[in-house]
Amino acid sequence: MIEQDTVRLLRECDAGVQMGVASIDNVQGRIKNEQLRKLLSDSKAQHQKLNIEIQQLLDRYHDDGKAPDLMAKGMSWMKTNLMLSMEESDEKIADLMTDGCNMGVKSLGKYLNQYEAADEKSKDITKRLMNIEERLAQDMRPYL
Repeated sequence: MIEQDTVRLLRECDAGVQMGVASIDNVQGRIKNEQLRKLLSDSKAQHQKLNIEIQQLLDRYHDDGKAPDLMAKGMSWMKTNLMLSMEESDEKIADLMTDGCNMGVKSLGKYLNQYEAADEKSKDITKRLMNIEERLAQDMRPYL
């Protein structure tokens, strides 16, 4: 049970990291404020660094990980592009990123509870990813 929950939790972290990076990539070219661009770029780098750890652990379990749900990824892309086509501003980007971070933290918290038999290393990675998301949401506040 421990190994099964560990792999499932790591898969969700993998999908979450990919979703976060894709969301940042989706808005990166539309940002006007250099400090906001740097915050998002730094967060993307943190996501990618954590993903290296996730991939190493998944490799140990001979697992390929998990891509984000196609429907969720498509809906996120559509919402972002629709909202920014109506109002392309750093404020709107910060709003969208905050919503995404909050959804990520909520989902990861759910998976952390659902896969409670997961090993401590995968739980730690999940908590670190949640902290990255929470910090980014907090960093977006001055731009709202």
